[in-house]
Amino acid sequence: MAATVYFDHNATTPVDPVVLEAMLPWLSGRFGNASSRHELGRAARQAVDEARYKVAAAVGAHVTEVVFTSGGSEANNLFIKGAAAALKPGVLAVSAVEHPSVIKPAEQLARRGWQPIRLAVDGEGRVDEAAYRQALSLKPKLASVMLANNETGVLQDVAALADTARDSGTVFHTDGVQALGKMPLDFRALNACGVHALTLSAHKLGGPKGAGALVLDKGIGIEALVAGGGQERGLRSGTENVAAIVGFGAACELATRRLADRAVLLGALRQRLEDGLRAQGAILFGGGARRLPNTVSFAISGFDGETLIAHLDRAGFALASGAACSSANPHPSHVLAAMGVPDGLARGAVRMSLGTGNTQEEIDAFLVALRDTAAKLQRLTAFAVVPTTLETE
Repeated sequence: MAATVYFDHNATTPVDPVVLEAMLPWLSGRFGNASSRHELGRAARQAVDEARYKVAAAVGAHVTEVVFTSGGSEANNLFIKGAAAALKPGVLAVSAVEHPSVIKPAEQLARRGWQPIRLAVDGEGRVDEAAYRQALSLKPKLASVMLANNETGVLQDVAALADTARDSGTVFHTDGVQALGKMPLDFRALNACGVHALTLSAHKLGGPKGAGALVLDKGIGIEALVAGGGQERGLRSGTENVAAIVGFGAACELATRRLADRAVLLGALRQRLEDGLRAQGAILFGGGARRLPNTVSFAISGFDGETLIAHLDRAGFALASGAACSSANPHPSHVLAAMGVPDGLARGAVRMSLGTGNTQEEIDAFLVALRDTAAKLQRLTAFAVVPTTLETE
C-alpha cells in the first residue's frame, strides 16, 4: 500500500526527528518533576528554562513573558477569560474569522456581563476597516484578531489594528498559532504597536502535541484558569509536561533557522498547486489577500467538499475541509460565511496546507487525482439522475 501524501499541516505536523531526539531522554531516564528540589527535579527545571528561552527567542520576546500551556486553545482561553476576569465587564471584540477557541470563550463571557461583538471581514477575509473603526467607537476593553487564518491562510495587519486600538485603551491579543514557523514573528515590535498577548502552539511547526504558550506583556493582569501549585508565575498551575516543552523549544529553534528557506519552498509549491487548481476551474478563497505560503482553500463548483476529501483520501491524499478542531460541525465554515461565500459553495471547500516534506511530484499527482475524481463524480451523478416520462393520472 502506497504511503499517504499528507496535505494537512495546518491541522498538525509530523514531529521533526531532531525534535523527537531532544524529547526522548525526558520520556525515560530524565523523569523528574520540575518543581522538585533534588537533582532530577533541578535537571527538569533547567530543561524547561532552556526551552522557554528558545520559544522566546523565536518570537522576539523576553523569557519572563512566556507562559507554557497545553496548547493554543488553552492559551487563547487563558487570555480571553483570564484578562476578562481581571476587568470590569465591557465590550469584547473578536474578528468573525477567529478560531473557535477565541470565539467560544468570548460567547461564554456574555453570561458574565460582557458584550462580545464580531468584527466583520471583507470578501478576502481581512478585517473590514470601517467596521473596525465603528467597533472601536464602543471602546472595547479586550480585542482578539488572529495573525494568520487556519482555514484560508489570510494574514491580518495586526500591528496596524492594534495601533489603531490604543486610543481606546483596548488590551489586544493575537492568535499566532498558524503564523509561527511560516513567517517572521516579533513580539517586541508587535508589543510596541499595542499587542499585549500572543498565542503559540508546538505541533504546528514540527513539535509535539500538548505544548503551547501565551506570550504576555507583564504589565497586563490576568487571572489563572488553573489554580494550584503556582507554576508558570501562578498563571498556569500543574506539573509541567517537560518532554513536550523541550520539544516545543527544539521546534522553535529549528523553525527559526529554517524560516527563509521554508518560505521559498512552500511558496513555490503553493504557486504550482494554485496554477493547477485554476486550470481545473477551482475558486480560491482569500486568493487576493496576503496569505501564508503553505495554505490554499478552494472549491470546485458543484462538488461537495467532504465527498471530494473522502474520495481523495482513498486515492492516497490527506486533506481537510476546514479547521480540524471543528471537523464534527456539519455547518459550512464560519470563516467562509463571514467572507460572504454562499453556503452552497462553502460546502465545497477543501483546505490544503503544505509542509516542507511535500514535493512538486506530489502536487502534480494530486492535481491528476483531483481531475480524475471530479470526472468520476460527474459520471456517477449523471448516472444517478434518470429522467422519467411517466405521468400520474
